[in-house]
Amino acid sequence: MSWRFEAIGTHWEIETTTPLTAGHRARVTAVIDRFDREWSRFRTESVVSALRDGGTAVAPPDAVPMLDAYRQLSRATRGAVNPLVGGGLEAIGYDSEVTLRRGHPEPAPAQWDRMLTCTDGMLTLRGPAVIDVGALGKGRLVDLVADALRDLPGRTIVDASGDLRIIGGSARIALEHPYDPTSAIGVAEVNGRALCASAVNRRAWGDGLHHVLDARTGIPVRQWAATWAIADDAMRADAVATALFFDGGAELADDWGADWVRMTTDGRVERSEGFTGRLFTEAR
Repeated sequence: MSWRFEAIGTHWEIETTTPLTAGHRARVTAVIDRFDREWSRFRTESVVSALRDGGTAVAPPDAVPMLDAYRQLSRATRGAVNPLVGGGLEAIGYDSEVTLRRGHPEPAPAQWDRMLTCTDGMLTLRGPAVIDVGALGKGRLVDLVADALRDLPGRTIVDASGDLRIIGGSARIALEHPYDPTSAIGVAEVNGRALCASAVNRRAWGDGLHHVLDARTGIPVRQWAATWAIADDAMRADAVATALFFDGGAELADDWGADWVRMTTDGRVERSEGFTGRLFTEAR
């Protein structure tokens, strides 16, 4: 059985062995809406939008695990990944109105973990900045939706446009070619784990403008075209897929027990030793 719908600006598909009840669908809708109201910088009433000028708010329940993961991401990539990168995205046109107007690159605050803290149930931003959790937020939401459906018997696949989690079974997942969506560079075997992907052709506009920025410079990455990561949960798979665009990403994947594939902008492919699947184009 398959349920397809649009949410958080992307396409979702939930595939289950047994039909979803109205209660399951309501549960999923509530989980997605709650997360979006808390973390979307595109919603004026969200928690992160309320903190743009600095301040304190009741922390969403996902703040602690996500910020902990961001600290590890930031250390591994030497500051290239940063949850205050939202200002840099807006500076090059990926703003709340999605104007897609090129501006001057804007680096994110380097000491973000001193500015953005979560203590005693309160989320505090010390000074103006734009929070954007795109490096791992969609993966976190996929995990939350999958957890909301754990009582279903059989296999459940939660797929948010390429970021997916499989519970109670396995699947073969095509690795979409970043420059040709009608073809794949390989197939991954995913058994009771999560697979997340990132590519510079997704959310791209203008000449060389896309959503994967180096937070240290505010400039979109150039070397890597696409990444795929397989981990025990989708948040970590999403985080590793982001980290693989930078030095240190492969080491973080190893620390977290994640497997991966990545492709350069000139077509070369690399993979981890533990990757289970088949690549049609091997590393040179």
